[in-house]
Amino acid sequence: MSRRVFIAATRQNNGKTTVSLGLIYCLEKYFKRIGFIKPVGQRYLIEEGYKVDEDSVLIEHVCHMKSTLSDMSPIAVERGFTENYIKNPRKNDLVKKIKKAFRHISQKNDLVIIEGTGHAGVGAVFDLSNAYVAKQLKAKVILVSSGGIGRPIDEILLNKALFDKEGVEIIGVIINKVLPEKYNKIEKLVRKGLSRFGLDVLGVIPYEPILTKPTISQIQQELNADVLYGSTFLDNSVEKIVIGAMEPHDALNHIEDKSLVITPGDREDIILTAISMQLIYGDNGPSVAGLILTGGIRPHPSVLNIIKFTDIPVLLVKEDTYTVSSSVHDLTVKIRPQDKTKTNLVIELVNKYVDMNTIVSRL
Repeated sequence: MSRRVFIAATRQNNGKTTVSLGLIYCLEKYFKRIGFIKPVGQRYLIEEGYKVDEDSVLIEHVCHMKSTLSDMSPIAVERGFTENYIKNPRKNDLVKKIKKAFRHISQKNDLVIIEGTGHAGVGAVFDLSNAYVAKQLKAKVILVSSGGIGRPIDEILLNKALFDKEGVEIIGVIINKVLPEKYNKIEKLVRKGLSRFGLDVLGVIPYEPILTKPTISQIQQELNADVLYGSTFLDNSVEKIVIGAMEPHDALNHIEDKSLVITPGDREDIILTAISMQLIYGDNGPSVAGLILTGGIRPHPSVLNIIKFTDIPVLLVKEDTYTVSSSVHDLTVKIRPQDKTKTNLVIELVNKYVDMNTIVSRL
C-alpha cells in the first residue's frame, strides 16, 4: 500500500498548496514516485473538459504529474453545489468518487500527497469535512498554520479536536509565513507551546513577500481585462496600488517601485505622468508595474503610441475605479504554473526549513 499524507490547514490561504508543492519536490529523494490529489476543490478551471481545482492544475504542470487531472481533482464545488446537496444528499456517491480517484493515483505511486481545502471542518456541510476525507483515505495529517503564537496554537488545537474525533493522526505541524524579525521568538514559543499537547513542529517557514504579490497577468485574468498594450510584460510584479484620482504633481509623490496605477481612461494627465517617470528615469527610478484604465475609456491614440516606448502593460476594464481597486485589493494571490520564480522559492523554503527525515519516519 502506498504511503499517504493529508495536508490540512487551520484556515484558508495558510499555504497548503505551497507546502504540498515543496514537499513533492523535496521528498523525491525518499520516494521514487509521488502522486497528488485534491479530493474537494472550491476554485476550479475547465481543463481537458473537466472542472478541475486550480491547485491540481498547478501541481500537474509544475511537478509534471502523470496522473489524469480528473483523478487529481475528483470533486469541484461549483456554484449551487452545496444547496443542491442539502436538498438531495448523496454522501456515498461522493465518497466512492473520491476513493476511486485516489485508488487510481495510489496504485501508480509510492507516496500520495493529499491536499485539503480550508480548515478541518470545511466540507462538513456536504458530509466531506477534511477530517472525514482524511479518515476515508487512511491518511496521516500535517497541519499548516500561519505565523504567530496565541492564535495559531488556538486554531491548531481546535482543528486537532476534529481530527481526533475521526481518529486521524496528526504527525506534526508546519508554521508558515512567520515574520523574519519575530522568527526566533515564534519558533521557540510555538514548539514549546504545542509540545504541551503532544504536537511536534515539523518546520517554521519565514514570510516571503514575493509569494503574496500578484502579477499583472493574474490581475488581468481576475478582472477579465482587455490588454491594450504590453502583453509581453504581464509578468510584472505589483507591490503597491496607486489610485489616479489626484493631480499629477501629487501622483509623483505616491508612485513607488512596482506600482500599479488605476485611473479612469480619460485621465490622460495621470497616464502621461506614469509613462514619463519611466521614460525619464529608466532603470534608475521607480518602475510602474502596469496601468489599469477604468470606465471602458480608451485614451487618445497619441497617448497609446507613447506607451509603446515603455515596458508598461496597459489594461482596460469597463468597471469604475473604486470597484476595480476593491477587486485588486481583495485578490487572493495563488501561485500559477508560469510563476517559476515563486515555485523555485517555495521549494527552497520547504527544503531549508521543514524536517523531511521526521516526516518520512512518521509516514
